[in-house]
This record gives sequence, C-alpha cells and structure tokens, in this order.
Amino acid sequence: MDEETLNLTVRKFLKEVGVTSQREIEKAVREALSAGRLRGDETLDAKMTLTIGALGLSHEIDGQISLG
Repeated sequence: MDEETLNLTVRKFLKEVGVTSQREIEKAVREALSAGRLRGDETLDAKMTLTIGALGLSHEIDGQISLG
C-alpha cells in the first residue's frame, strides 16, 4: 500500500463530500425557508454516515447546524 496515495485520495474524497454536502444543505435550507417550513432561527440536528462496504466501515457523526 502506498501511504501517500491513500492520504491524497482520502483527502480528495473528503473535500468532495464537504463541498457537495454544504451546497446541498444550503439549498435545502433556502427551500425550506421559502416554503415556510423554517423560520430562520432554528438549530437543526444533523447526522452524517460514512460507509465503506468493502471495509465493513459504518461511522456516524452527529452535530447541529444553527440558522440564526
């Protein structure tokens, strides 16, 4: 195994996850505000699940996203 290749590809994957996740969250929040489902001052519970089937890995991260 090449440690450098592993490190670079993991970082690339995580960057893509971060960028696309942020975009999707912001889009969903804007849509919910527009539809009146949110007021804009809420704190939203969030959960991210990372799975890699070949490794039998399932890792959950819980957090909160504040709107106001």
